[in-house]
Amino acid sequence: MSTKPTTTDLQWTELDQRAVDTVRVLAADAVQKVGNGHPGTAMSLAPAAYTLFQKVMRHDPADAEWTGRDRFVLSAGHSSLTLYIQLYLAGYGLELDDLKAFRTWGSRTPGHPEYGHTTGVETTTGPLGQGVANAVGMAMAARYERGLFDPQAAAGTSPFDHTIWVIAGDGCLQEGISAEASSLAGHQKLGNLVLLWDDNHISIEGDTETAVSEDTLKRYESYGWHVQRVDQLPSGDLDPEGLHRALLAAKAETERPSFIAARSIIAWPAPNAQNTEAAHGSALGDDEIAATKRVLGFDPEKTFEVSDEVIAHTREALDRGREAKAEWEKGFAAWRTANPERAADFDRIAAGELPAGWEDELPVFEAGHGVATRAASGKVLQALGGVIPELWGGSADLAGSNNTTIDKTSSFLPAGNPLPEADPYGRTIHFGIREHSMAAAMNGIALHGNTRIYGGTFLVFSDYMRNAVRLSALMHLPVTYVWTHDSIGLGEDGPTHQPVEHLASLRAIPGLNVVRPADANETTIAWREILKRGKKDFGKSAPHGLALSRQGLPTYAVNENAAKGGYVLLDAEGGEAQAVLIATGSEVQLAVEARDELQAAGVPTRVVSMPCVEWFEEQDQAYKDSVLPPSVKARVAVEAGIGLTWYRYVGDAGRIVSLEHFGASADAKVLFREFGFTAAHVAEAARESIAAAAR
Repeated sequence: MSTKPTTTDLQWTELDQRAVDTVRVLAADAVQKVGNGHPGTAMSLAPAAYTLFQKVMRHDPADAEWTGRDRFVLSAGHSSLTLYIQLYLAGYGLELDDLKAFRTWGSRTPGHPEYGHTTGVETTTGPLGQGVANAVGMAMAARYERGLFDPQAAAGTSPFDHTIWVIAGDGCLQEGISAEASSLAGHQKLGNLVLLWDDNHISIEGDTETAVSEDTLKRYESYGWHVQRVDQLPSGDLDPEGLHRALLAAKAETERPSFIAARSIIAWPAPNAQNTEAAHGSALGDDEIAATKRVLGFDPEKTFEVSDEVIAHTREALDRGREAKAEWEKGFAAWRTANPERAADFDRIAAGELPAGWEDELPVFEAGHGVATRAASGKVLQALGGVIPELWGGSADLAGSNNTTIDKTSSFLPAGNPLPEADPYGRTIHFGIREHSMAAAMNGIALHGNTRIYGGTFLVFSDYMRNAVRLSALMHLPVTYVWTHDSIGLGEDGPTHQPVEHLASLRAIPGLNVVRPADANETTIAWREILKRGKKDFGKSAPHGLALSRQGLPTYAVNENAAKGGYVLLDAEGGEAQAVLIATGSEVQLAVEARDELQAAGVPTRVVSMPCVEWFEEQDQAYKDSVLPPSVKARVAVEAGIGLTWYRYVGDAGRIVSLEHFGASADAKVLFREFGFTAAHVAEAARESIAAAAR
């Protein structure tokens, strides 16, 4: 087979075309074998994905974690074969047997790409649009990383310069999250971001004319993106040379993010299935696959056919990757020599370590004083800002309420922004009123590595973020969500802004640690523990959600056991505890006051503060029993939200003081009184529990 180039701009040989056609038959065979999946997009996208992986991207299949690599995000995660087959061809470790095991138990090729499961997969995608926002976060992180380590280098000359490539489909661009993220990317002038839109006009319900009539290119132009369109070949296939030119032009555009529209025909060149909605999410069928193989010059009687010439050709990506990495390492070594202090920071940060002495900067709050935990959190961030340069973040336009401004003089904004604090490498991110894309961009920032990210909004708006928060937990990402105004304690804004079901709902997400501190000192300890756990380590790291109060709360003496998630704040006096009061956040003070009432009545009572149920559950049984003695059956849990979390802790004789309905618009003190969050009510619940335990 000829290896002579067929074009001048692009080294595209007959062997390259055979490799692309091999991708198509592999996609069809893999879905047919398992009986379900999405073959059509993988077939039509084959020239685009192949051009990226074999001709354009800087990557080393032998080192998927190489710092200098470009990143690739398949936002259209249902077309996971688009990625898996390129990983197989390039030599990332997948082999034909993995493609044959597509979507089956224990395989390395699950239905949607999963970070940490398959080498070369940079993020978990599936929910449409998430990958677009992940990629925006990666591009932001790449710029911030450059600011940490090589801010003075000319554009394109730093070892920290690289490109984020993303393939998105019609569904991705219809989801609102991608609009939020794309608007942010344009505002931030993320010139290191390239989005290729698979414009195939097909979704599950058929032609996208059923739902969309906008001019997508003009929409992206209005966001401030560099926009191109790639025409089809007369055959209807994607044009590799046109794609190549567009991708290189996008990479050369460093002042704006780039958007490339590529009009494709889904399932091309299947004779009957192409351009049909059936090809989106169903196996093509044996007859149609055989017909497609005849069109492409493959043996219709063979499955998973890959010639030795094709795999030898595509595995040359290993040689190119080794050469690219070696060249990069020369520049990296020169940078290390010229920047020894920054190189030391890079080594520390890359290892997931924190600076020596950072804990000495943490504030300690005087007992007795009333401090809102959101305010305490803000003081922690400002104290740590000067000693942990990799720590950065912001808010969804609520920084003044969330207390998330780590540095008022330094905003992460592109060159040319008129604000005086604007700095392309600034510390404080202004996500805008874009909660969903903020959360997904934070995932992308964490996935990119070499920084530590947090982002804030009101707890009630975690609903807007939930899908991205779930993916944080699924990927074990060390993302920190700062959720303030955590209860009816926010007062007059009323039930639309007062979270009720949110704490229990968020605790239901496996792998998410929800931390609701009782006071300023617990807030400090919470941040300390979160940062200690903040190394990106798949399977070990986890996202955290801090639920913080608007109103001032009494400050108690520091108790290091707060880092264990639950501890004895005040023990019983005058004998063994007859009752245990468990509380979180602003309700801890009610438990303390109820204890005073019960102690005065001769009822020895223990108060347990439990800022983080998940941390508490990590402790050994002996410690948990020391905090919640099994012998004490009289227990009361107090939290200004639904009581779902607490049944496992209070037992059959226990009582829960909770809020099982929406709030109202009134002063916080009035609401707590009217809804039964008083010391007297908690004490009465304890008496009822004691009586029930005695039966």
